[in-house]
Amino acid sequence: MSIGVAIVGSGNIGTDLMFKVLRLSKHLSVRAMVGIDPASDGLARAEKHGIATTSDGMKGLLAMPEFADIDIIFDATSAGAHVENARLAAEHGKLMIDLTPAAIGPYVVPAVNLADLATDIPNVNMVTCGGQATIPIVAAVSALRKVAYAEIVASIASLSAGPGTRANIDEFTETTARAIEEVGHAEKGKAIIVLNPAEPPVIMRDTVICMIEGDSIDEAALAASIAQTVANVSEYVPGYKLKQDVQFDRIDVPYLPALGRALTGWKVSTFLEVSGAAQYLPSYAGNLDIMTSAALQTAEKIALSRGWAA
Repeated sequence: MSIGVAIVGSGNIGTDLMFKVLRLSKHLSVRAMVGIDPASDGLARAEKHGIATTSDGMKGLLAMPEFADIDIIFDATSAGAHVENARLAAEHGKLMIDLTPAAIGPYVVPAVNLADLATDIPNVNMVTCGGQATIPIVAAVSALRKVAYAEIVASIASLSAGPGTRANIDEFTETTARAIEEVGHAEKGKAIIVLNPAEPPVIMRDTVICMIEGDSIDEAALAASIAQTVANVSEYVPGYKLKQDVQFDRIDVPYLPALGRALTGWKVSTFLEVSGAAQYLPSYAGNLDIMTSAALQTAEKIALSRGWAA
């Protein structure tokens, strides 16, 4: 039995997600692709694959006969548009998986907290590309030692940042920072995004800094926890990997503004690379690939947990 899904947003993320569902999903079937631009490449490609389309947005989806067979709606639009989209989905009892930084529903990072998600939640949020890449590392450190402060820097190719990403830079940093604290369990979190204009475009790189108070740490245990987490994420994002060994440095910071106090202890630095699977987007667009891969993983697991798929 296949689970009917609709994808709202026919841009890069939505179109890449469509191809992932078509090629990789065991349980999901794309019944509708929704956009607002009749000339969008995403709608044209959906039509070539026999998928029903509308360029009238979420309200157009509600009017489609295919809507009755849809259980899950992916929102790949923008944080602002998601508010109304979520309201309409909830009115019709559809599960919405939010790929924008709107964060109306609880944050979900599959490798960290998907198994703990309540089965009756109507809306879940995929945080951000930077959050999906880095929060698992913060959580891996937090599992062994309390993280007083975590800072992440996500560097992505400028060409991989579409209009939605650029319009939501503030939401990106705010949503990611909150999720570092709520899902990664850091006392304080900070997120930075860099749009790298280099030519040829660079693959997504992420730096994760975790600061731990105390005189000593178990470097081997922390490195092993991080390595296991990288392996877990790479199960659904094959291009996710460590770029070099985890680094450990003693620190003595007289005053850390984020904490409002001094911090003496250790800095754990993790350096990651995320390359895309190139199912629709170029391989350098790992930032978009990790979002669509995480969303697909989340939808599959929720469908199984709710008994929608055997």
